[in-house]
Amino acid sequence: MTRPLIAIPLGDPAGIGPEIVIKTLADETTQNTARCVVVGSRKVIEHAMTYPGMPTLKIHTIDTPQEGEYLPGTIELIDLDNVDMERFEVGKVSGMCGRAAYAYIARSIELANERLVDAVSTTPINKESLKEGGVNFIGHTEIFSALTHSNDPLTLFEVRNLRVFFLSRHVSLRKACDMVTRERIIDYVVRCTQALRKLGITEGTMAIAGLNPHSGEHGLFGDEEVKAVFPAVEELKKMGYQVEGPIGADSVFHQALHGKYNSVLSLYHDQGHIATKTLDFERTISITAGMPILRTSVDHGTAFDIAGKGIASPVSMMEAVRLGVKYAPAFLRG
Repeated sequence: MTRPLIAIPLGDPAGIGPEIVIKTLADETTQNTARCVVVGSRKVIEHAMTYPGMPTLKIHTIDTPQEGEYLPGTIELIDLDNVDMERFEVGKVSGMCGRAAYAYIARSIELANERLVDAVSTTPINKESLKEGGVNFIGHTEIFSALTHSNDPLTLFEVRNLRVFFLSRHVSLRKACDMVTRERIIDYVVRCTQALRKLGITEGTMAIAGLNPHSGEHGLFGDEEVKAVFPAVEELKKMGYQVEGPIGADSVFHQALHGKYNSVLSLYHDQGHIATKTLDFERTISITAGMPILRTSVDHGTAFDIAGKGIASPVSMMEAVRLGVKYAPAFLRG
């Protein structure tokens, strides 16, 4: 069976992206399960190989993924050569690096849109560097949404047997509560179910987490469940969807981890983030669903404080590639 072809944009050159990419591609398991093509800068990668304890790999520069040889010990690289090494500083916010990171992502999305790769596994970028570089996107999801012409893509976290969708992402807690509406919940459950099916997950029930403690105890402290969640679940069941809720957030993630539910719809950002990252911070992987292409990602930042020291863990990057390999066949069939 042909190994899936995964595009890896290098991320912010000043962060730990180059380091974790090199370590991931030096990993034997990754080599045996995926064909990875890096979109980045040769000079940045060569510089990162000089960090303490870093593996040294051969760099094979190519123009298209189909030119790659994908041999052990080799990085297949589409070199955009967009970093001036005389101005380059590791661990610092930089408009130049923000623009470079955006260019790597844009090229990777182009490859996926053209079906030249099976999935994209992204490395961390820095919001300040993007802003300083004049890139008018707050993060990866917004970039992917724009460049794939996808409206409101879904964020799905997976760690071990736990899958968590998010009803809202980067908004205030006050606004997140206001976004818990019957209509929005119905829309998200429908689209989340479609996203799961596209990943090959067709069995099981989705759970909706409660917003208030003990799901509000029927309106005793908070009425969002009474006004929005219960009516949404009732309507969704009439529509034929397998869904339950609201279920107290202090137990629903544990239940899903142990197989009672195939996924959980978290009603705000930190609710699901805390549950997944406490379970296993390094192996919590983000999947952007609801797009015509498959994107998996590390769920950590650029870590400027340790960049250049050779100590960044590649585990999350390896897991992101692994999930790209896991879901690409079903996604592409769907």
